[in-house]
Amino acid sequence: MNIKIIAVGKIKEKYTKEWIKEFEKRLSAYCSFSVEEISAEPILDENSYEKYKITEGEKILSHIKQEAFVITLEIKGKTMSSENFAQKIKEISLNGINELIFVIGGANGLSQNVSDRADLKLSFSEMTFTHQMIRLILIEQIYRAFKIINRETYHR
Repeated sequence: MNIKIIAVGKIKEKYTKEWIKEFEKRLSAYCSFSVEEISAEPILDENSYEKYKITEGEKILSHIKQEAFVITLEIKGKTMSSENFAQKIKEISLNGINELIFVIGGANGLSQNVSDRADLKLSFSEMTFTHQMIRLILIEQIYRAFKIINRETYHR
């Protein structure tokens, strides 16, 4: 299975990059994994943030193939336990879907057209996290899901 994260913005902190790199390395035993960073639109006018979301959304959608299963990270999305998340990834794979894409929006959130494209809207919490933190949490949860699926030690 090919798993890709499409994220608006770049990871700046060295320590976050190192953690992400570690989980990317661990994931290589289970899937083909990649991250595509979409450049954030510079906010020149606070009253036009919707315009920026739409532009970022168009960039995101241009990186998504028609046959991909898309999971967007949204505050109002569905919450899941790690076990249920693992089961969902397994189910997607068993249904013959070869590409699973996770989308993390920018500072202004996701455009409606990206949200509408989602096959599943997922929330880790009603709290707001930095995009760097949520990317790390997501990668760790994907890794944890594969450990659960394969009944390997890591998850407790």
